[in-house]
This record gives sequence, C-alpha cells and structure tokens, in this order.
Amino acid sequence: MKTVLITGANKSIGFEAARQLLQHGYYVYLGSRDLQRGQQAVDQLKAEGLSQVEPIQIDVTDSASIAAARETIGQKTTVLDVLINNAGILGDPSQPALTSSIGMIKEVYETNVFGVIEVTQAFIDLLRQSPAPRIVNVTSGLGSLTLHNDPSWKYYAVKGAAYQPSKAALNAYTIMLAYELRDTPFKVNVVDPGYTATDFNHHSGPGSVADAAARLVKAALLGADGPTSQFFSDDNAPETGISPW
Repeated sequence: MKTVLITGANKSIGFEAARQLLQHGYYVYLGSRDLQRGQQAVDQLKAEGLSQVEPIQIDVTDSASIAAARETIGQKTTVLDVLINNAGILGDPSQPALTSSIGMIKEVYETNVFGVIEVTQAFIDLLRQSPAPRIVNVTSGLGSLTLHNDPSWKYYAVKGAAYQPSKAALNAYTIMLAYELRDTPFKVNVVDPGYTATDFNHHSGPGSVADAAARLVKAALLGADGPTSQFFSDDNAPETGISPW
C-alpha cells in the first residue's frame, strides 16, 4: 500500500485530498498542527469507511514538531511515496508593500516557504525509498511573477507584500528541488488548487474543495512519464493547465 503525508490536512483542501487519496488506496498520514483536530478529521474519514488513515501532529514552523513527526512515521514505515506540502497561511488581509510589517511577512514565509523546505528535507530519505516518489507543493496562481506584470490578467490588481511573494519563493524552491532530483524517479511540482471557497478566504472563492483537492491528487498520482518542475494551474491556464512562472 502506498503512503502519503499531507500537511495541514485536518480541514478544507488538505482534508479532501486525504479523502480522495484514501479512495485511491493510499495509506494517509494526516498532518495537523493540532493533534485533537487531526484526530477529529480521522474519525470523520473512518466513519465514512476510509480506515487506512492516522493523525500526525506536525507544525511546519516548529523544527522539533517536524522531527517528531519524522520519527513517528519512520517507526511505522520505511517508505513514503508522496509528500503534499499543503499547510499555508495568508497573513494580514491587507499587505501593502510599503507599510506591511516585517514580522507579518516573516510569519507568512515561515509557513509557506521555510516550513515546506524543512519538511521536505526531513522526509526526503523516506521518499527516496519509494520507486515513484512524488512531491506536491501547494502554491497559488497569485505566485506567478509573469502574470503579476500583465495588466490584462484577471488577478492583476490582487497584490500583496507577503502571501504572493511567499508563493513565488515556493515556486522557485520547487524548480531548484526538481532540478536537483532530475535524474531520479521523483516528480516535483507545484499545484495551484484555484480560487476555492475555504476558511482561508472566508469562503469567497467560486471553486469547490473537491475540485481543488482533485488537482493535488492528480499531481500525486503522476505516472513515470508525467512531468516534473511544472506549475499546474487550471485557473491561470484553462487550456493547458500549465501556468507561467
């Protein structure tokens, strides 16, 4: 049975991705910053008959928490097939470039960038044991620098000094990681789940959680001939599904 760790999976898109991967026969380590909330999410899935799942306490901004999660999972399996770095935060609703606090920007980067890097580094040894390892970093269409410079883009005016740059930095890290793993079976990609109605945006997005999670799952299930080092975004590029960086 293939295994997957999903960070920030106790609700919304991460939770739905866990459900869909369970339906695909994966064993899911459901990462949650709060173990009680993680257990509640697991109980819900088990009530649906999806039993191959367990909660893992992991705060991606806490090195000790990441190390403990690695130790816990390492005691249960020697192989991790998929890592989905889903945990993310928005920061302040308003993020003007000239007045946003450095503290707030650092807080966003701690989760959206540094947390992803540290979790990936912590679990890379288990991923290397998989015959077909997949790393899915959850980005945003708002992380495209190319489109942010295009006045005709539908989100052109949606600018922010913390969240958008953090996702652009995540995209850049993913390119570097994919390059480093280019001669291996790894597939390393970023996925924009789309503008989805979740707690993250006060349910203002038009997209469904099910569709958003399906985009993550699609990248997690890529075959040996699938692409690596891609920015998948149906929202930014409806015809091709590949967004400009």
